[in-house]
Amino acid sequence: MQAAGPTHDPYRPLSSHRSPTPHFSLSRLQIKKKKTPDPPLTLATPTMRASTTDADERPLVELAVVAPTPSTSSPSPATGPAASAPGFSRAVRCNARSSGSGSGSSSDSGADGAGPSYPGNAISTTKYTAASFLPKSLFEQFRRVANCFFLVVAFVSFSPLAPYRAVSVLLPLVVVVSAAMAKEAVEDWRRKQQDIEVNNRKVEVFDGAQSFHETEWKKLRVGDIVKVKKDEFFPADLLLLSSCHDNGICYVETMNLDGETNLKRKQSLDVTVGLSEEHSFHSFKAFLQCEDPNEKLYSFLGTLYCSEQQYPLSPQQILLRGSKLRNTNFVYGTVIFTGHETKVMQNATEPPSKRSSVERRMDKIVYLLFAILLFIASFGSVYFGIKTKAELNPGSYAWYLRPDQSSIFFDPNRASFAAFCHFLTSLMLYVCLVPISLYISIEMVKVLQSTFINQDQHMYCEESDKPARARTSNLNEELGQVHTILSDKTGTLTCNSMEFVKCSIAGVAYGDSLTEVDISYGGIEEASAYNVHKDSTKSKRSVKGFNFTDGRLMNGEWTKECRRDAIEMFFRVLAVCHTTIPVTEKNSVEISYEAESPDEGALVTAAREFGFEFFSRAQTSISVHEYDPVLGRKVDRTYKVLNILEFSSARKRMSVILRTEEGRLFLFCKGADSVILERLSKDNEKPCVTHTKRHIEEYSEAGLRTLALAYRELAEEEYAAWNKEYSSAKNSIHTNHDAAVEKASEDIEKDLVLLGVTAVEDRLQKGVPDCIHKLAQAGIKIWILTGDKLETAVNIGYSCNLLRKEMEAFFVTLDYSGANAPEGCSQEGSRMAPYEQIDRKLQDARRKISLKGTSTPFALIIDGNALTYALTGSLKDSFLDLAVDCASVLCCRMSPKQKALITRLVKTKTEKTTLAIGDGANDVGMLQEADIGVGISGAEGMQAVMASDFAIAQFRFLERLLLVHGHWCYRRIAAMICYFFFKNITFGFTLFWFEAHAMFSAQPGYNDWFISFYNVAFTSLPVIALGVFNKDVSSSVCLEVPSLHQDGVNNIFFSWSRILSWMLNGLCCSIIIFFGALNAVLIQAVRQDGRVAGFDILGVTMYTCVVWTVNCQLALYISYFTWIQHVVIWGSILIWYTFLIIYGSFPAVISTTAYHVFWEACASSPLYWLSTLVIVVTALLPFFLYKITCSLFYPQDHERVQRTNSKGW
Repeated sequence: MQAAGPTHDPYRPLSSHRSPTPHFSLSRLQIKKKKTPDPPLTLATPTMRASTTDADERPLVELAVVAPTPSTSSPSPATGPAASAPGFSRAVRCNARSSGSGSGSSSDSGADGAGPSYPGNAISTTKYTAASFLPKSLFEQFRRVANCFFLVVAFVSFSPLAPYRAVSVLLPLVVVVSAAMAKEAVEDWRRKQQDIEVNNRKVEVFDGAQSFHETEWKKLRVGDIVKVKKDEFFPADLLLLSSCHDNGICYVETMNLDGETNLKRKQSLDVTVGLSEEHSFHSFKAFLQCEDPNEKLYSFLGTLYCSEQQYPLSPQQILLRGSKLRNTNFVYGTVIFTGHETKVMQNATEPPSKRSSVERRMDKIVYLLFAILLFIASFGSVYFGIKTKAELNPGSYAWYLRPDQSSIFFDPNRASFAAFCHFLTSLMLYVCLVPISLYISIEMVKVLQSTFINQDQHMYCEESDKPARARTSNLNEELGQVHTILSDKTGTLTCNSMEFVKCSIAGVAYGDSLTEVDISYGGIEEASAYNVHKDSTKSKRSVKGFNFTDGRLMNGEWTKECRRDAIEMFFRVLAVCHTTIPVTEKNSVEISYEAESPDEGALVTAAREFGFEFFSRAQTSISVHEYDPVLGRKVDRTYKVLNILEFSSARKRMSVILRTEEGRLFLFCKGADSVILERLSKDNEKPCVTHTKRHIEEYSEAGLRTLALAYRELAEEEYAAWNKEYSSAKNSIHTNHDAAVEKASEDIEKDLVLLGVTAVEDRLQKGVPDCIHKLAQAGIKIWILTGDKLETAVNIGYSCNLLRKEMEAFFVTLDYSGANAPEGCSQEGSRMAPYEQIDRKLQDARRKISLKGTSTPFALIIDGNALTYALTGSLKDSFLDLAVDCASVLCCRMSPKQKALITRLVKTKTEKTTLAIGDGANDVGMLQEADIGVGISGAEGMQAVMASDFAIAQFRFLERLLLVHGHWCYRRIAAMICYFFFKNITFGFTLFWFEAHAMFSAQPGYNDWFISFYNVAFTSLPVIALGVFNKDVSSSVCLEVPSLHQDGVNNIFFSWSRILSWMLNGLCCSIIIFFGALNAVLIQAVRQDGRVAGFDILGVTMYTCVVWTVNCQLALYISYFTWIQHVVIWGSILIWYTFLIIYGSFPAVISTTAYHVFWEACASSPLYWLSTLVIVVTALLPFFLYKITCSLFYPQDHERVQRTNSKGW
């Protein structure tokens, strides 16, 4: 029986108290303090369950503004926040379900304790619903101007103004719109199926009694306790409570979130690590307050109130939806965020919309056709109005038109209104000028082009088993117009597979291995010597990530060095200052490492090879097999890890604070040399620091990546005081949390003792120098944007052919002065203000370029500090003008934000197509800013690939992607669009000439179904085949003659002159066809009974000539015939005759002017066939003569190449 009195709330912080009836105020919800304090919260035993089960039945989510009141009875109370900070209002009671899905908006709790409910865990990624599909998809389709125009015409076609039957006008629109809507529906249905599959996945959830049972993901609610097993995805964002390991550790794969392939280590709090049995959750109660839902994958702030204490939460305790449990049998967790509030769904934004320059110009051509349509319709209507008004004049009275009894559409007394009606009729009459099927045809062609890219065996990487992937088909032709490439270095040009090759310890350099830069500079003799050295060491064990040779340190020989203590501490820092995870494969005793970066993996591997093998990591300890120089053998040592100050791109360092088995406190730190050197103690030996700095410069010049190592011993009092400050900063929940933590870290990371530096090499990928050389020959300007030091980047630039000996290099940097300045760098920098110094260097470089002209290639090298000034004020234009005139640009010490900014500025300044290529998360902004983003699926995961437009496995495949597929796709799309407008103008203007001949009477020259099927059946397939299969030269020629790429850069095949020439050709063809057919057929006795031809026979003759002309014109243009092109070209002509026969067989009420016209009049008349032949040949003659003349007497570069290599086809 339950005792009377206030009910204990086990979900609130232990120091808070509530009255059963809350009191409300206008400002915020206030809670009266209870007279009797709550008993302390503990993990209840089975005998206690009866009393705790019914303790509180309120919903699991409470308003954060309901502040917990501090308790005065507990010696170490958990002080909850008096009020939630902005953005930190999430409050969760663990192990209790919400009352149901809700909107997730906060509302005040009522007297019954009811609180707001957060959304359920079901997700939807579809664009449409069953109810919204029709209106939304129709809206999407009719956002296009052409479709809107055809819709208006379709409506008007139901009026007496229509020159055609309404169905013949409406059917093409219905076919095109329905096809596009069907495509949308299929894509959205696939997304719906994926959502159903995800929402119905199974997970084990605690039922509130004593066991777990399976349920669907979509039924989870905030506060639920779930059990996730090995290789299962996490169903929601969870707080890790415990795992199968006693220390509460688990390993997570986050590839679906950030593309990273390495495992992440997660660790539960000590207070929950004991919840390893199912029955222990029956009595578990806790309260959690944390940040609101947001998209930040790598940060989390919150506090867990449990057992009368508060515990800070960090990303180490958070398991994100979409990630997968690895190397751990099971974990328990409580649900924090569900459904669309999870971080992965918060990041699910639409990628930036990109359109190619060809497509943007195509829109302008469509507008031009609209203008032409309006002009000829207006011209005909004005002429019609004048002629109609003239009918009042007895001298021009046309008695057969009976103007005295005409309708309002031909009323001389209302000539203006009649002209307006004629204008509406003309819009429908010339509707074929606007290509209704253009957009959907281009979409089909681009999808097929993307398929060819995906299936290109020459861009398949066997090592990684990854082909090239066109992630979007909208930008295929842009590949052939790339003017500037902006590339990352590490992992893009290099393998991102680091090898430990050299180091400097206590001012002494170690390591004999030659780098790629050494070999490239050393010439043949040094390279040969290196190959001999490699052959002599083949028998040695090959270790991934370790390419170090120096007998002074290997095999324990380091114990004989004079600075043995420093060397031992150096190796110890390598072995313990990291976040690497040791992994032991089955049936293997050797340990491998899952590191957050290739650099870190190489350093831990090096420590192992030197005799300091890291083999185990617990929640608060790390164990190492160390070589003891006194004992002369390896011993096991365990270090207690007290704090880890994690690495970030802003900090550029990481530190660990640990306690040795002897009780001594040490801080071990590693990071960028520029960061570590400024934090050294004044007691460091100056010769050691000086020698180390010189070694850093030497390693950088050899193209190596350096990292400085340092340490300091801490006093107990100093550490205790600092740890209190640091814990307070970590526990804080406010917007300045990160700044407070960083300040606390700065306070301890000082007065360091320098141990030395490591040097790792990231070798160039296969084929990178040749690829860059070919791209440079193609006239493409190449920029490298890297975070490396200037010396490292410059030497890599020479190794990969970005910088060449014949180039004149301009150095723009603030980091060099005096004797240390590289060649070309001014020595006045130290005496000038930074802004003036950069301005002076930019002006000097501009003068040199203006003097030497284009005869000498130039290269610009600038670092991040100088770039900060160069991109401000008036220097921005000066810098960009200089950079655009240089063949190669190398930007060093770049931040991800600067990469994106540079990409945007280059794109805006040049107004040419820019391509960005990278492989890491720091390249995403750059890829999205560029016209084309290319991601490399390398060692840094797949995040760059997921943000890219095209994905390749290695940089060298960019050569074929641009010079072959880019060239083909650009020429195909350009030719396809030009031909599309040519055939529509040819057809549309024959109608205009017929109207002019018929005094603009709005009488159509063709049967209405002829017009409807022109773009759909008789000319559609050849133009698609042109866009998919045509190629002017073979792939080998594209690679042998990279200068062909300049045709796309200069937009030769889709310039306004080329477009207008195709339109003019169509106009000429229409004149020849109309007047040729008119004079050949109209006044002749065509029928066997001697009757002359009417406008029905004239229409069939003109239409036949149009179909033959536009298809044969395509045959003249095509450079490379396949059997498919033969089939579609000649098959389209055959389809026309087949249609004419079948349609003419229908009753006259259906076929109207086409009734038996072919069999009875045309087929049996030699005049019809002879006229067709003569007219078609005459119409094709101008283009044929123009093409022959230009090819023989005024050939362009591509025509010369085509003629030279035609024998190889």
